[in-house]
Amino acid sequence: MKSSNNWMRSGLVSAVGTVCIAFALSAGAQVETTTTTTAGQSRQVVKVDRGEVLAIEGNDLIVRMADGSIRHFENIPESAKATVDGKQLGIHDLKPGMKLQRTITTTTTPQIVTTVETVTGRVWHVTAPLSVILTLENGTNQLFKIPKDQKFKVNGEMVDAFGLRKGMVVTATKIVEVPFSVTSQEKSVSGTMPTPPPTPPADTVLLIAEGEPTAAPPATEAPAGDASTGAPVAPVQTNPTTGSYLPAIGLGVLLLIIVLVLAKFARGKSRT
Repeated sequence: MKSSNNWMRSGLVSAVGTVCIAFALSAGAQVETTTTTTAGQSRQVVKVDRGEVLAIEGNDLIVRMADGSIRHFENIPESAKATVDGKQLGIHDLKPGMKLQRTITTTTTPQIVTTVETVTGRVWHVTAPLSVILTLENGTNQLFKIPKDQKFKVNGEMVDAFGLRKGMVVTATKIVEVPFSVTSQEKSVSGTMPTPPPTPPADTVLLIAEGEPTAAPPATEAPAGDASTGAPVAPVQTNPTTGSYLPAIGLGVLLLIIVLVLAKFARGKSRT
């Protein structure tokens, strides 16, 4: 509860046959006290903050606000909940991309507390215009201060402190009004899930691969260029139908040459 500028207003009331004065009461005075509270019209102020969740780190929340600023909310309690798509989510249930909205409603109600203090006694002594001593119902005497320029109504006539006489029965009443404000605040957080990626149109053909994946063909190196001219050299092409027989033919020719050489060598040795 917050109080506005504290101020006090005192009023004096009087009736026919009684004298009303402002007074300072001591602890021994017999005082009747009544207190009433009057409430005025309430006033509400609603503040709405919107933002997008960027990250959650423990119990800290980082949000990009609607104006583009980045805010870091620290130590969010576990009891704090946000209503997202109809579900109550805690700090650890939030996800990046969620849109949050915090609504703060502040209600201020002005009130006035009125305190009325009343004492009745018989005038025993008057020190006009400063004070009066009253004999109270319990037989004790009590000194009361009289405000400056205070007027009293006695038997239908308005008199000042000099009009008081010993033996008069008077009733002194003090009224104090203290205004203040009662402030309450309600907070609520709501949000929506991140927007899902768009789905393809209904007439779009989807290709689904089946079977074992095949290995990609080996990469071929680019042909090296001619060292003298720098021009690229065309690669040698091999006939896939005959290329596999060339090694066997070469080996046969080599064996034939070796046999002929050995035969020639044998004939020459036999002649000698």
